[in-house]
Amino acid sequence: MKLLQKIKQKVKNKDGFNIGDMLPLGMTIVTVGIALSLGLTVLSDFKDSQTVDSNAYNGTANAEEGLTKFTNYLPTISLVVVVSIIIGIIVNYMFFRNR
Repeated sequence: MKLLQKIKQKVKNKDGFNIGDMLPLGMTIVTVGIALSLGLTVLSDFKDSQTVDSNAYNGTANAEEGLTKFTNYLPTISLVVVVSIIIGIIVNYMFFRNR
């Protein structure tokens, strides 16, 4: 029983996510997605105006490839954020509800 009280005390001293944090986190993910897509568009246009196999072309192509790989992880990042909030709500309900 003392162990449970220690865990409760440690968790109470920390701020965590709650259901109200979902909208700002969702808007942040949408904003990041829009910024990445615009960045990819600019890089694509810039790459097309470069001479093939020049340093500028290769650098732009590498940057475009890196951003494309990063955008593939946005759904996973979103899922982790939502699952973290849901787990936090469940843990809060199970261990810290008023009895």
